[in-house]
Formats: sequence, C-alpha cells, structure tokens
Amino acid sequence: MSKCKELSDTDRDLLLIGKASGTKPTQMAEMEKLLQQTKSLMKTTEAESESKDCGDVMVTDLEEKVQRSRRERRNSLHRTQLLETQMKTVHGELIGTLDHLQELRNKLRRTQQNAEEREAAMQKLATGLR
Repeated sequence: MSKCKELSDTDRDLLLIGKASGTKPTQMAEMEKLLQQTKSLMKTTEAESESKDCGDVMVTDLEEKVQRSRRERRNSLHRTQLLETQMKTVHGELIGTLDHLQELRNKLRRTQQNAEEREAAMQKLATGLR
C-alpha cells in the first residue's frame, strides 16, 4: 500500500514537472503511459507477493504431510517388525507342538498295538481253557 502512495506522489510530481517545464503533450502522453505500466507492474508484483504467501502456506502444509507420512512409515515398519518377531515365536511354538503331537501319536499306536496283542493272547488263553 505504501508503494501505491509513493506512486501517487510520483504521479503528482510528474504532473507538476510537466506543467513547470512546459513539456510537450507527446512527452506527457509517454510519461502517462510509463506511469500506467508502472502501476500495472506494481499490481502484478502485489499479486505475486500474495500468491507467494499462499504458496508458502502450501509448502508448509506439504512439508507437514511429508513429516507425518515419514512418522507413519516408521511406526508401520516398527509394527511390522514386532509382528514378524511374534510370528517367528508362534511358528517355533507350533513346530514344538507338532513334534509333541507326533510323539503322542506314536505312543498311542504302540499302546494300541500292545493292547491288540494282549487281546489276541487272552483270546488264545480263553479258547485253550475251553
């Protein structure tokens, strides 16, 4: 805004100089054209400044999102590592349980086989006693 006031002061100064020096109308027209161009440039500069502020906010937001994304990625990686560790532990326990079940199955088969042999022996004795 202070640039606009300066421009107004400059505009006034140019008019006064033009009147005092008796400049030609064509020179005055050129000076006015230059003044309009300067005003246009100032408006463009102000708009760019405002858009730059908006751009800075967008950059800040994007930086925050990137940081948040990195934190979430680290957390996810940590959780994945914990789950992998738990999975390895459970896998080891399952292998141990499977081995134990196979031993129990083998004992059961031997026990059933012994029981069948005893039953066959008892039937022989029973038939021999008759």
